[in-house]
Amino acid sequence: MSVRKAIKFFSRYEVYPFEDICLRVIKLCNSKSLKQGICVHSPVIKLGLQENLFMNNNLLSLYAKCFGAEYARQFFDEMPYRDVVSWTGLVSAFTRNGEHGEALGVFDSMINSGQCPNQFTFSSVLRSCSGLRDFDGGIRIHAYVIKLGFEPNPIILNSLIDFYAKCGLDEEACRIFRDMDSCDSITWTTIISSFVQAEKWSLALQHYVKMIQDNVPPSEYTFAKLLAASCFLGSNYGKLLHAHLIMLGIRMSLILKTALVDMYSSCQKMEYGIKVLHQTPEYDALLWTSVISGFTQNLKVVEAFAALHEMEFFGIVPNSFTYSNILKACSTVSLLDSGKLIHSRVIRTGLEDDLSVGNALVDMYMKCSNQIEDGLRAFNGIASPNVISWTSLIAGLAEHGFEQECFWSFMQMQAVGVEPNSFTLSVILRHCSTMKSRRQTLELHGYIIKTKRDFDIVVGNALVDAYAALGMVDHSFRVISMMRQRDAVTYTNLATRMNKLGLHGVTLGVISQMRKDGVKMDGFSLASFLSASAALSTLETGKQLHCYSIKSGLSSSPSVSNGLVDLYWKCGCANDAHRAFEEISKPDVVSWNGFISGLALNGYISSALSAFDDMRLAGLEPDSATFVSVLFACSRGGLVDLGLEYFHSMRGRYKITPQLDHYVCLVDLLGKAGRLEDAMEVIVTLPFKPIPLIYKTLLSACKLHKNIPLAEDMSRRGLELDSSDPTFYLLLANLYEDCGLSELGKKTRQQMRDKGLRKNPAQSWMELKGKVHIFNTGDSSHPQINQIHDKIESLISEIKKRGYSYGDTEGSSHHSEKLAVAFGLLNTSSNAPIRISKNIRICSECHEFIMLVTRLIDRVITVKDGNRIHTFSKGECSCRGCS
Repeated sequence: MSVRKAIKFFSRYEVYPFEDICLRVIKLCNSKSLKQGICVHSPVIKLGLQENLFMNNNLLSLYAKCFGAEYARQFFDEMPYRDVVSWTGLVSAFTRNGEHGEALGVFDSMINSGQCPNQFTFSSVLRSCSGLRDFDGGIRIHAYVIKLGFEPNPIILNSLIDFYAKCGLDEEACRIFRDMDSCDSITWTTIISSFVQAEKWSLALQHYVKMIQDNVPPSEYTFAKLLAASCFLGSNYGKLLHAHLIMLGIRMSLILKTALVDMYSSCQKMEYGIKVLHQTPEYDALLWTSVISGFTQNLKVVEAFAALHEMEFFGIVPNSFTYSNILKACSTVSLLDSGKLIHSRVIRTGLEDDLSVGNALVDMYMKCSNQIEDGLRAFNGIASPNVISWTSLIAGLAEHGFEQECFWSFMQMQAVGVEPNSFTLSVILRHCSTMKSRRQTLELHGYIIKTKRDFDIVVGNALVDAYAALGMVDHSFRVISMMRQRDAVTYTNLATRMNKLGLHGVTLGVISQMRKDGVKMDGFSLASFLSASAALSTLETGKQLHCYSIKSGLSSSPSVSNGLVDLYWKCGCANDAHRAFEEISKPDVVSWNGFISGLALNGYISSALSAFDDMRLAGLEPDSATFVSVLFACSRGGLVDLGLEYFHSMRGRYKITPQLDHYVCLVDLLGKAGRLEDAMEVIVTLPFKPIPLIYKTLLSACKLHKNIPLAEDMSRRGLELDSSDPTFYLLLANLYEDCGLSELGKKTRQQMRDKGLRKNPAQSWMELKGKVHIFNTGDSSHPQINQIHDKIESLISEIKKRGYSYGDTEGSSHHSEKLAVAFGLLNTSSNAPIRISKNIRICSECHEFIMLVTRLIDRVITVKDGNRIHTFSKGECSCRGCS
């Protein structure tokens, strides 16, 4: 019934005064959320009826439902009289709108005014405490509840259960639940829902089992909540619940169909979701939107557009959320033209003023367009931007590298009264870590503490990541210690950043911290630990992680399986690396890259190039990283012409523009082959600004081929870019000494010392029985050092006794790799391989020493030095003299 018809209907009866007619119209509109009912407000004022409290409360509710909490607040402030219903209506409006801080503020004003809250007031304000995870505020409200005698009220008890569950106090939530006199389906659904929203998936399922055991029939809403939990627990749980609801004879309503589609799409089983979709002839916009969203999540953009067309074929009109999701699909794969097409449809359907659509447009243009003006135009078209609008804008500006504009927008959103949420803060903290902005990170941390956001796990995780990215490791650990709750993301962020900083030992130490916190590894954290183990060549630790991956079912995760291939290659375990690769059901480009790189790293040059061909035969196109590995293989194998052919095919055949890494490999390839002029020509014609590494690479080649003039030129150019790198001095000094110019060598070393530069101390390490033993050149701190020195002397003596040619230079007996080899021989069984890692390249004298040791003793010794692996066996090395 329209408002006009309602007024006409009520006007037929003179028994009703106009005041009563207005009241009835407002009540009707309020019950149906019809914003036209606000038209009655004007005659109410004109006729002086604004003192009618019952009418005002209905108008307040109508303003809140149709125009939002701020309009309701304005009307509330003008009300001459207020009762508990008025106050509760305003608190509820802010709570529904997600403005929980405002809701709590209104509640405080209500208490100060002397008005006593009722059960609905407490229920709303507790929901706001839950939303903010405001534990102290919730405890205060609970105290009010007890003081005013409302504790037995089931509505309040349900809200308290929800509050404690979301704040992580599971035991308290369960205690309140157990103490309730009778628990009906609504109460059971409340506690299950609370645990689902608090991400306590297992607890939610446990309570469902108890619910069934207590003979309380679950409703469609119970299953809807449980299916949301199954999105995170896996498809097996979801299928079990699906079977259970069929067994119990629960009607397949639109709510259940939508929940099932969401569950199957989250588990990447969209084919089952589509079966559910067509199981009954009932459809609505929300269900189809879930289908489109599911295809988008699974990166099936073509299918998402097909679902949109099918939805319209069934006569279902897309709503704002449908268009938001299809725009998200465009954002996912950068379909700017398709996004513009949807934008034009949005305008034609009159939804351009819708907030969710506006937000999706900002996100789409920021992600798909090279021009930020498109995104800014979409943002400026939003009448009242909310926190999502501002966050999309800030994320887009950060992605495009507009640092100042990004922080200005962050300040501006607060200036217009929009409070940043946890995602806003995480976005801007991520930008700080990308830009290495220490000052901004510290200022943001201060703001987070001031606004009590430091207890939010999303914000805490972003802070851990930002500090670790800046190398402020102590700050990261301090944030972790202050977080009320930590999850796998917390430790994955930390482990990933520690790996990038080269602190692999610290990364592996995080495992015990996770265990202490009761946090299980996920695929991403496990991959980070495998990466650290690979970098350190700690095979024992890596194998333990491999066992964990099998037991936990994570071995099939792409990041984990790729990490296992990398681990075994970097530990020199070729057979294990092959086996790990073969166990990957569908190797992707990253898998093949790791396999090719590992083969090249271990000196299997022909196999590496064959693997490149196998990858292409498998239907996968090589990417930029593939060619770095292929060029490295050609360089290490001395395959100059083939390497040049691969380099030129990048642009011509594969449409890949060579990057700096490829040019460094090319210089290395030409330099090692003695084509120093060609290598210099590559540097001179480089389409990028040179980096010190490319000069260092040619300088190493000059040392190999004893070209002093070019070496001096490379050293000078490199030091102009990075005057603090001692490698240029050391390589040049070594070249002088190799050419018999010892005085120039001494002079160069003295120049390095005069500038306060020092050579990185040589360090080797070996894992034994889960412990990493570290050896520094000339170090005598190891408890077995005397036995180690005796072992080295006896080996040298035996080498000379057998008549092998060996030049033992002064002090070389104390080189770190020799100490590690002797330690390995002393402490491992006679047939066990010895695996050693070194932080810098192995020296030629130690290389010769280890080859001779394996001729004396039937042992395999593997030494990883930087990006090469030397496998010594029977007096030979896998590098074949190309170290």
